[in-house]
Amino acid sequence: MPIPEDVTGEEIDKDVRQELQSLPKTLADDVARNLVMVARLIDEDPEGAYGYSKVALRLASRVAAVREAAGFAAYANQKYSEALAEFRAARRMTGTVDLWPVMADCERGLGRPEKALDMAGAPEVHKLDKAGQVEMRLVAAGARRDMGQLDAAIVTLQSPELASNAVHPWTARLRYAYADALLAAGREGEAREWFAKAVEADRDGSTDASDRLAELDGVEFLDALDESEDAGEPESAEPSVEDGDDKD
Repeated sequence: MPIPEDVTGEEIDKDVRQELQSLPKTLADDVARNLVMVARLIDEDPEGAYGYSKVALRLASRVAAVREAAGFAAYANQKYSEALAEFRAARRMTGTVDLWPVMADCERGLGRPEKALDMAGAPEVHKLDKAGQVEMRLVAAGARRDMGQLDAAIVTLQSPELASNAVHPWTARLRYAYADALLAAGREGEAREWFAKAVEADRDGSTDASDRLAELDGVEFLDALDESEDAGEPESAEPSVEDGDDKD
């Protein structure tokens, strides 16, 4: 697959670059450039990112960072079985638990919420950092909702992290998930409060909390283009009757 000339491979994380040092330099550069393309495209063009991940995988399947990137690219394309296999391979290579939450979410994607809940209660969760533990909580709550257990999902999300006023990278998503669960349970007033709190924490627009809040408030957004088109249309002229011109 073609790679823009401005992509050198130096853009990747230094830890990944270090992993690639086990490869011949030319091969390492090729793999790095494909990994850069995966990172660039995964949000806007998941299918394209998946294509580049397959190239990297073909070139260096024994590199953990490559297997992880392939996993995330497959995950972004809802290829959950493939993603889970890649994440498991990366975990075997590194011995870390960082991928545990996304592996559990793959189980959800495969229609196995019970398995995701089992993983949420596994010893590996205690080895996760704070961000990983919050992510695991989000996955577990999602699994509860998959099983129709709305009240349990709400309770799962209730935590010191949710109650805290401090804002972290995961705060907006946690508040949003809680608001969404409350709304699904018919607790609209509480849901509105937490969507508002999610908006406060969502500094990079990672959720559509503001839209959900506006929807609850009954606010409708008109398309600016439609408005301008309407404004440009001439109004139909109505005949006017001036004083003294009407006749019996």
